[in-house]
Amino acid sequence: MDVYKCTLLSNDKITETSCDMRVLAPEMADAKPGQFVHVKCEGFTLRRPISICDVDGEVLRLVVDRRGKGTEWLTEQRVGATLDILGPLGRGFGTHGRVLVVGGGIGCPPLLYAAKASDSADAILGFRNSAAMMLLGDFRDACDTVQLATDDGSAGFRGRVDELLRRRLSEEKYDRVLSCGPTPMLRACKRVCEELGVPLEVSLEERMGCGVGACLVCAVKLRGADGEYVGHVCKDGPVFKAEEVCFDD
Repeated sequence: MDVYKCTLLSNDKITETSCDMRVLAPEMADAKPGQFVHVKCEGFTLRRPISICDVDGEVLRLVVDRRGKGTEWLTEQRVGATLDILGPLGRGFGTHGRVLVVGGGIGCPPLLYAAKASDSADAILGFRNSAAMMLLGDFRDACDTVQLATDDGSAGFRGRVDELLRRRLSEEKYDRVLSCGPTPMLRACKRVCEELGVPLEVSLEERMGCGVGACLVCAVKLRGADGEYVGHVCKDGPVFKAEEVCFDD
């Protein structure tokens, strides 16, 4: 884990608040699906954690959602800019066998790399509405099937991804489900997978400080053989087996 100076190769707006960015990062060509990077934003002490969307040779693909001043600065960077990036960080997804990836909103990008790395993949993607959808062409290229869900019914199924997940797992067999998105969505997916007996891995979205486990910002309650304990999303995750995570359930 080191800090690298990476050249921004492209920066394309893909939704009202999100940008699809590619950076030249040969030192991070071995990044695993589900890992993330920590990007320094000018004027801010704390770096911003960004999931790795894909790796293509020496090029790292990042989808950045503008959520505050730091990520706003990042999305406004122009081609040719030098970005200060720490990574790759964290524990990634298991991708062996046939997988079903289930994403919600900005939780969808890291699942693209996981789908591409798997032996066979299907996808269920959920968004607020059709205007918030992203990376559909990429997922259709990487997966055998892609199902959509939107809160308002403006595209695909009107409802939650866990409803589609239940239907899918009742019809098809998978070696594992991989999921990333809001905590309520992950909690619902965990419930479905437990009921139907399918292993689930979840990537948690938490605010981070150091990115290497030295601070307490991204603390999460986990469950182990000796009972509950506190772990850190940046060091122990961001990907966990669903049964390890205490979703206040």
